[in-house]
Amino acid sequence: MYLIKTRNRKVKAVLEKYISSRSSTGDKLGKLKIDPRRENGAHPLKGKLAGKWVYWLGANIRMVYKIDDVLKLIIVEFVGSHKVY
Repeated sequence: MYLIKTRNRKVKAVLEKYISSRSSTGDKLGKLKIDPRRENGAHPLKGKLAGKWVYWLGANIRMVYKIDDVLKLIIVEFVGSHKVY
C-alpha cells in the first residue's frame, strides 16, 4: 500500500479542504493508495507533465501526482480543476 504525501503545505491545505467537504474523497484516496495507476480513471499525463499522473476526485476536481514505487509514495503536486494542468 502506498502513502500519500503532498508537495507542500499549500497543496496539503487544498487537499484537506476537498476531503472535508466531500465524504467520497477519502474513500477514493483509500482506493488510490492500493493501486495508484488503475483506480478511478487514473492516467499518466503527457507533454511537459510526462511522468505525472492525474486522478479524478469528483465533480471538476483533479489531483496531479507523482508515484515513487521504491518508497511506495504518492506525491500530490496539485489539486483543482483541469486548469491545474
